[in-house]
Amino acid sequence: MIEKYRNLPLRNGVGIVILNKENKIFVAKRIDNPKNFWQMPQGGVDKGEDFYDAALRELAEETSIKSVSLLKEVGNILTYELPDYLLGIVWKGKFRGQKQKWFIMRFDGKDSEINIRTEKPEFFEWKWETNDNLNKVVVPFKQDIYKKLQIEINDVISKKEI
Repeated sequence: MIEKYRNLPLRNGVGIVILNKENKIFVAKRIDNPKNFWQMPQGGVDKGEDFYDAALRELAEETSIKSVSLLKEVGNILTYELPDYLLGIVWKGKFRGQKQKWFIMRFDGKDSEINIRTEKPEFFEWKWETNDNLNKVVVPFKQDIYKKLQIEINDVISKKEI
C-alpha cells in the first residue's frame, strides 16, 4: 500500500447477494471497469442509515430490484483494501477500502424487473452466475470477500426450507 494512504479509513458499506429461484447469483459489470470482471450490488451507507435499509436502497438504485426477501444477514463485517492503482482515485481518495455488511436475499420478481439503466448507472451488463463460478469472475482484490460469501451462500442454499 502506498504510505500516504495507509491511515485513510475504510468506507462503511453494504453488499447484497441476490439469489434467483434457481439459486444463481446476480452479478454485473461496472461501467468504470469494463474488463471481464463482475460484482454483486454494493454501496455506501449514509450517515444515520441502517445497514439493511442501505442495502435495499443500493439494490434499487443500482438494479431497480425491489422484489426481495431476506434470507440471511451475514454475521461478520467483511473488509477489503483497494489496490495501489486505485488509491486516491476511488471515493474521491477519502478511503483505502471498505468494510461491508452483507445480506443474502431471494429475488422474488421476474427478470423484467431488473433495469441497470438507472438514473445514475453503475453497470452496463448483468447475468445470473453459479456460486461455484462466483470467485472466478470477480476483480482480484475482492476475491477474499467473495470466497467467504460463497461459504455463506452454500449454507443458505443447502437448507431444505429455502
